[in-house]
Amino acid sequence: MAVPDGLIERMTLREKIGQLTMASVDLVISGPVADTDVERGVREGRIGSLFNLFGRPAVRAAQRVAVEETRLGVPLFFGFDVIHGFRTIFPIPLAEACAFDPALWEATARIAAVEAAAEGVDLTFAPMIDVSRDPRWGRIAEGPGEDPLVGVRLAAAKVRGYRGGGPTAAVAVTAKHFVAYGASVAGRDYAPVDISERTLAEVYLPPFHAAIVAGAEAVMPAFTDVEGTPMTAHHGLLTEVLRGRWGFRGVIISDYKAIAELMLHGVAADLAEAAALALNAGVDIDMMGFAYERGLPAAVERGLVGVADIDAAVARVLDLKDRLGLFEDPYLRSGPADAVPPAMATRHRAVARAAAGRSLVVLRNAGGLLPYAVPAERLAVIGPLADAPAAMLGPWSGAGRVEEAVGVLGGLRAAWPASAIEVVRGVPVEGGDAQDIAAAVAAARRSDRVILCLGEAAWMSGEAASRARIDLPGRQAELAAAVLAIGAPVTVLLFSGRPIAMPDVFDRAVAVVACWLPGTEAGHAVADLLTGRIGPSARLAVTWPRHVGQVPIHYAARAGGRPEDPADRYTSKYLDLPNTPQFAFGHGLAYGPIRLDAPWATVRGDAVDVVADVANEGDRLETVTVFLFVRDLVARVARPILELRDFKQIALPAGAHVTVTFRLARTAFGYLGDDLAPTVEPGEFLVHVGLSADPADLRTTRLRID
Repeated sequence: MAVPDGLIERMTLREKIGQLTMASVDLVISGPVADTDVERGVREGRIGSLFNLFGRPAVRAAQRVAVEETRLGVPLFFGFDVIHGFRTIFPIPLAEACAFDPALWEATARIAAVEAAAEGVDLTFAPMIDVSRDPRWGRIAEGPGEDPLVGVRLAAAKVRGYRGGGPTAAVAVTAKHFVAYGASVAGRDYAPVDISERTLAEVYLPPFHAAIVAGAEAVMPAFTDVEGTPMTAHHGLLTEVLRGRWGFRGVIISDYKAIAELMLHGVAADLAEAAALALNAGVDIDMMGFAYERGLPAAVERGLVGVADIDAAVARVLDLKDRLGLFEDPYLRSGPADAVPPAMATRHRAVARAAAGRSLVVLRNAGGLLPYAVPAERLAVIGPLADAPAAMLGPWSGAGRVEEAVGVLGGLRAAWPASAIEVVRGVPVEGGDAQDIAAAVAAARRSDRVILCLGEAAWMSGEAASRARIDLPGRQAELAAAVLAIGAPVTVLLFSGRPIAMPDVFDRAVAVVACWLPGTEAGHAVADLLTGRIGPSARLAVTWPRHVGQVPIHYAARAGGRPEDPADRYTSKYLDLPNTPQFAFGHGLAYGPIRLDAPWATVRGDAVDVVADVANEGDRLETVTVFLFVRDLVARVARPILELRDFKQIALPAGAHVTVTFRLARTAFGYLGDDLAPTVEPGEFLVHVGLSADPADLRTTRLRID
């Protein structure tokens, strides 16, 4: 059944605007709370979609009001932020990006969609595919990291995962936040963005284009402005690029209250102007700002908006509802069937455990301390995150249940049931006093193994969670210094939604694992890694700074006219700190030695084959990610020192030797020319294959493209 013929023509202006209005039920708080009588708004035809409502009975009841108690009976659709899981919570997206595995990214999105659809959700406000190179920005936790190619592949995989499967086990996708939100000034959420047209085109737009090509049904503009024009009113990017150049025919949904906030941006004098700016730029749905309801009638009267433009937006919203199957069956995802059955939920948790394990990055492992060969007789688990299951879920944890989350202590007790485990918090995550540090040190001294659990609480990452300092919060650095001072081989487990600058800890701890915020199965996954049940396979999807003063920092910088030269003061460098990061993009240790030989490259028509040999010289299976970078040595537009063009993950049995082949199109050696059109200039290129972007990890060959 399609959209009923003549439906728009039968609507009053108020009913049309109602289709363009989305309200929150505030079952989950995802923005400033508003006092809204949602049921009355639906019954009066003033609200066309809801979010933050889930559960079949509640969704069915709301849908019944729309279908059976309104004049035209137009069904609602229901949205929710299913960012990294619904009931089963997977690692935060930045952590999962470190797996460098599109199949995993798709699988976790597929499970999230199944669980969300089973409880009445029609559309997710995900994936969040904002490239970010600034760990001060709290929302770096929600995205793919610093590289546009990783963003492209993650976007496509997530869209496939959310949309896959049958109609009752899939959700529509909202790619967000269009565009360059991750470049907010000073890393502050909601702050302006001021970047070049080239950077916008090369770094920030590609993941969104990939999401559109993969079939995303909706796009959400960012809160921010770009070069002075708020994205919610950016006709050039929303209409000319997104709808015009890319051919996007889906729905554009504002972020929370963003249309009304055009007045605060200073581009609209009142709600009528704000509503007109957004609608004329292509925004179809006003999320929770009620700017369309209060402003569009006046905008029509003033001639700021045409009724035909309102009708076009309504048509796109109705088309989305039709594509969701809601005109055929309004209760498609809210029928009487049970939610996810227990057996399926168990399988989902198994995937969550595997995903968490594949997101843990071993940053340091001096002397091969990890994995622990045998269980500890006496184990000290120290720190504010030693027993913090709620923190493991991270920000935007959907409908995840804290009581189902497994913390570090729970995972270690399950892995080592015979060990005597002593837990001492030492200090809180932030603030507080340090009186329990002495107890932590005493516990460490009487134990034969020490695990120090440091980092951020879940609320310290995500939206409205920017940090000017990116070191350990509170008095955790004091705790770490005291425990490390005893001289025992300490393993540090770092939980965070961003890289944390803690050079003293990296210098003194024997082993450090970036655990990020791993989700429901956090504790079991950590125990799997520490005990050697699994090997470390994750690699950093973001450069890790030594100090906040290096931010923004990323591997794909340009050389400049005076690249760093230790022998020359007048080159680009700091007086008090090296230019180099603490850890490069792609860094991550295996449990055994991996050898990568120099590549060779062959031009084959319009393609280039790059081949390299990789060997596992250890005694256990290792999973390795091999990165392929290129550098255009001379071009009309200065190119970055490294540009990621491909990556592959391979499983290497003990002692195995594998040949890895990359096939690149000739266009992979190009760039966007002066008019931002794809250009390939003949010339010399360096082709690097490596286990990270660290120059010490790269193996290089030279290639000429004619």
